[in-house]
Amino acid sequence: MSTLNTAPNLAKPDDFYEALIDLHRDLDDAQSQSANAQLILLLANHIGDHAVLLEALRHARDGALRK
Repeated sequence: MSTLNTAPNLAKPDDFYEALIDLHRDLDDAQSQSANAQLILLLANHIGDHAVLLEALRHARDGALRK
């Protein structure tokens, strides 16, 4: 069973962040939410490991509650 890797792991984090911002450029709120949902589902499918995905969901929720 895999565990969620929360250590920095992006080869080009600044480039990815820029691409993520570009994804949302010129989209209205509904389109932006749809793009986010589609990205989440694509990445979840790529990961595939149910336990890792549940751990990621917990981390995301905990992070949102700390805001």
